[in-house]
Amino acid sequence: MIFITVYLLYKTIFTAPDTFLSWGGILEAATQSPHRFLYLIAALFIPVNWGFEAWKWQLLGQKIESMSFLRAYRSVMVGLTLGFITPNRLGDYAGRVMELKSRARLEAIGAIFIGRFCQLAATVLAGSLGLLYFIYGMFWELYPGAGLSLVLLLIGLNLAILLLLYNARAMVALVAAFKPLRRFLRYIVVMKRYSSAEMTKLLLLSLGRYAVFLVQFILLLVLFEVKLTLLQYICGVSGTFFLKSVVPSVSLISDLGVRELSAMYLFGLLGQERLQVLSASLSLWLLNILVPSAVGLFFVLRLRVFGKGENA
Repeated sequence: MIFITVYLLYKTIFTAPDTFLSWGGILEAATQSPHRFLYLIAALFIPVNWGFEAWKWQLLGQKIESMSFLRAYRSVMVGLTLGFITPNRLGDYAGRVMELKSRARLEAIGAIFIGRFCQLAATVLAGSLGLLYFIYGMFWELYPGAGLSLVLLLIGLNLAILLLLYNARAMVALVAAFKPLRRFLRYIVVMKRYSSAEMTKLLLLSLGRYAVFLVQFILLLVLFEVKLTLLQYICGVSGTFFLKSVVPSVSLISDLGVRELSAMYLFGLLGQERLQVLSASLSLWLLNILVPSAVGLFFVLRLRVFGKGENA
C-alpha cells in the first residue's frame, strides 16, 4: 500500500515540470504571509491534542492500574514515538504497555484498542456528515442512484460502529468464537469491563480531540491560501479524515500519504490547488506526529536508562 500511495502522490504532484518550483513559491509565500501567526496557533494545540489522548488513556488504564494524568501523558508520548515507524502505529501498544507496572499489563492491549476504536468512531461520525456535503452537492443530481447507495452505506457503517462500540462484549465473544484467535482472548477481555457511560465519555473525549485536529487543519489551510467558506473547510477536512481512517495502510511513517491524497482529491472537488492543500496536510503531520514523536524520544530513552519503576 505504501508503494501505491507514493506512486499516486508522485503522479499527482510531479507530473508538471514546474510543480516543484511552484511548491517552493507557496512555502515562501506562507513564511512571509501576514497570517503566518496561524502556524504558531496550530502548534499551540499540539499539547491539547495529545492531552485529550492522555485523558482517554488515564480513563482506560484505570481498569488495569491507577495512574495520574501526567503518567498517562508520558505513556501516550512513549507509544507515539514507538508507533511512529510501525505499520498502523502498532508500536503504540508496546509503548503504553511498557509504562505499566501491573502484572496484568498485557490486558492493556484491549484497553488501547477500545481507545483507538473510539477515535475511529468519532472520525466516522463526523466524516460521514462531511461526505454527505460532497454527495449531495456534487453527485446527487447526476448520479442519484449512486448517491443514495453511498448515503445508505454511510448510515449502515455508522450504526455498525456504534453497535460495536456499545457492545464490546460482542467483540470479545466474536474473538472467542474463532479457535485460532482464542489465545488472544486474555489480552482483550478487559474490553467487557467498560460501561456504556464510560464509552460515552471516551467518545466525547475522542470528539474533543477530533475538534482539535479539525481546527488545526483549517488554520493551516487558511495560512496556505486555501480560500473557502467555513462549511466547506469543515466538510473538506472531516471528509479527508474519514477517507484517511477507512483506507487500509501499512505505512511505516504514520500513514503519511493517505491523508494527503484524500485531501487533494476532496479539496480539488472544491476547486482548490493541490499544492496548497498538500502543504497544509504535510504541516499538520509535522505538528501532530513528527514533532511530538521527537519529544517522546526523550521519554523512551529515559525509560531505558531509569527503568519503568518510576511514578509520575
